[in-house]
Amino acid sequence: QVQLVESGGGLVQPGGSLKLSCVSSGRIFGNRMEMGWYRQAPGKEREFVAEIVWNSGNAYYDDSVKGRFTISRDSAKNTVFLQMNNLKPEDTGVYYCYEKPSMGPRDWGRGTQVTVSS
Repeated sequence: QVQLVESGGGLVQPGGSLKLSCVSSGRIFGNRMEMGWYRQAPGKEREFVAEIVWNSGNAYYDDSVKGRFTISRDSAKNTVFLQMNNLKPEDTGVYYCYEKPSMGPRDWGRGTQVTVSS
């Protein structure tokens, strides 16, 4: 059973930075195709943030975070990162890591809270 464990969330002032990590373990069937992040603010639907194609390293971002967030991966450690700079109050939410396999449904982590407030 695949497990995704996020870390790195916390409280930060506007303009500050945080780096999220997500470690994947337990994959037996299929290959890891993409990993990425969604977020969910209070009272809102979960929304896409960023994704990285595991083999190529190609990255995709929501327009709201382009130029401020950077997604990367460490293939040897089965880990995906989200470097978040120039954080804004509207970035506040629970950030969920996901993994898309070559077969089967997407797997999700439990989330890590990011709060941007002065």
